[in-house]
Parts: sequence; structure tokens; C-alpha cells
Amino acid sequence: QVQLVESGGGLVQAGRSLRLSCTVSGSIFRINPMGWYRQAPGKQRELVADITYGGTTNYVDSVKGRFTISRDNAKNSVYLQMNSLKPEDTAVYYCNARVLFATIPPRDYWGQGTQVTVSS
Repeated sequence: QVQLVESGGGLVQAGRSLRLSCTVSGSIFRINPMGWYRQAPGKQRELVADITYGGTTNYVDSVKGRFTISRDNAKNSVYLQMNSLKPEDTAVYYCNARVLFATIPPRDYWGQGTQVTVSS
């Protein structure tokens, strides 16, 4: 059974930093890609950033230059370093992993979500 465990959310003032972590456990062949999504109240869930197994990254325009996604393949973990946070970054952040298995088709898994609140 595949599980995603997130950590690192919280309440911070604008301009400060937070680091989110997500670790995937279970019988996994490979995870590609891994990413972070967010959902603010009244809005649709959006992709914040994702990263391939080989390290290629992709960011939504609103976080470019402020957020950095990274991963540790040996630990099946993905991280999101969020700097210069803005009130508009306030949302529930979800880890996503597309898990590749040896004998069955790939499947997307989601973390439980972690709240990030940025005060002005």
C-alpha cells in the first residue's frame, strides 16, 4: 500500500520562508514525476511545481524565483522550499506522486494536505 506523508506547513509572515516535505512509502518501482499542488479557498487546485526522476523542474509562473522543488530518489521524497512568501500563497498544499509499478499501470497518489498561511 502506497502512502504519502507531508510535513512542514504553518503560519508565517509575508517575506518569510517555509519548507515542505513529502515522503512516499510502499512497494514502489519508481516515482515520476513528483510534485506539489495547492488549493486556496474557493479556487481550483493548481500545480505549483513538479520534478521528474531525472531532476527536470517545472513551476507555475507565480512562484518562479521564489520556490524551489527538489527530490531525493533514494528516500522517495520531494521537498518544496518556499521563500519570500506572499499572502496569496496561502492554501492547502498537496504532495502528488505518479507511482510506477513493476506489473501494473502507473497511478497518481496524493498526500493529506498541509496548510500554509501567510499573513500580511
